[in-house]
Amino acid sequence: MKQTILVTGGTGFIGSHTTVELQQAGYNVVIADNLSNSKIEVVDGIEKITGIRPAFEKVDLRDFEATEALFKKYPDITGIIHFAASKAVGESVEKPLLYYRNNIVSLINLLELMPKYDVKGIIFSSSCTVYGQPTPENLPVTEEAPIQKALSPYGNTKQINEEIIYDYIHSGAPIKSIVLRYFNPIGAHPSALIGELPNGVPMNLIPFVTQTAIGIREQLKIFGNDYNTPDGTCIRDYIYVVDLAKAHVAAMKRVLDQETEPIEYFNIGTGKGLSTLEVVEGFEKATGVKVNWAYAPRREGDIEKVWGNVDKANRELGWKADTPVEDVLASAWKWQLKLREDGIM
Repeated sequence: MKQTILVTGGTGFIGSHTTVELQQAGYNVVIADNLSNSKIEVVDGIEKITGIRPAFEKVDLRDFEATEALFKKYPDITGIIHFAASKAVGESVEKPLLYYRNNIVSLINLLELMPKYDVKGIIFSSSCTVYGQPTPENLPVTEEAPIQKALSPYGNTKQINEEIIYDYIHSGAPIKSIVLRYFNPIGAHPSALIGELPNGVPMNLIPFVTQTAIGIREQLKIFGNDYNTPDGTCIRDYIYVVDLAKAHVAAMKRVLDQETEPIEYFNIGTGKGLSTLEVVEGFEKATGVKVNWAYAPRREGDIEKVWGNVDKANRELGWKADTPVEDVLASAWKWQLKLREDGIM
């Protein structure tokens, strides 16, 4: 019998791509999303790609009764992939309580309900932000690198949630968890049927690049060109969202079907750093489209350089991010063109 996975935030950028990969790997998927930062039409895109329409429930996971109703309606849920969270660093600085309530209460509700409804495992969507700015000797950063004081309430919610999961499992709760700390997801599904669709002004680099290239934004600002990096711009580990989605499928198989430690941590990235300037120039090369960009002063909260050591995930999960960056950047542009064609933006 097919296992059923609850994907919270499943109409979001990473959640939708993960739903596709789960369905293609033979799982049933139930999506729970309050649509605060995504659109219901994403479910149509998922169905077009896989030929299967996932079950969808509009739920606010901060509401305990509504969340419990989900498990009553779908009693065969055996695993959860928890994406649902507010995720903009800048907004979290302005609205910290919104972030603490949204990101922490939702996780506590899910954890509390898991044993009651015999849900075996939860994959938690964490972030490399927990490492802060690693010291030079900790680059590339491994899972054993020290957790640093968060630079934003958003980053702090990731750290707190990791601690909550650890404490709950340590208390003897009959569940397992894999915490995936991932780097910067970019790109879109090769079909251009799903991709990143931010509300309002994009907070992430690639949507801003594609929106500038197509004329929605007047100019891309590269924040800071005086960092201690080869070209002076920040360095990040950019991972293709489809490769990232496949890591969640590998993690779910491990949690549900293998004898493993009750809680494990994996970095999910490419293992290589790219500067902001390299990404912009790479986009121009991959697409043949020029981007109007200019340097701007540094932005508060930005980390200078971070990229991951992903040997553990490669070894233990049998997973690797291997899509060439040119293909990834081209997929983002193809998605932007599809949005224009559909009259969305």
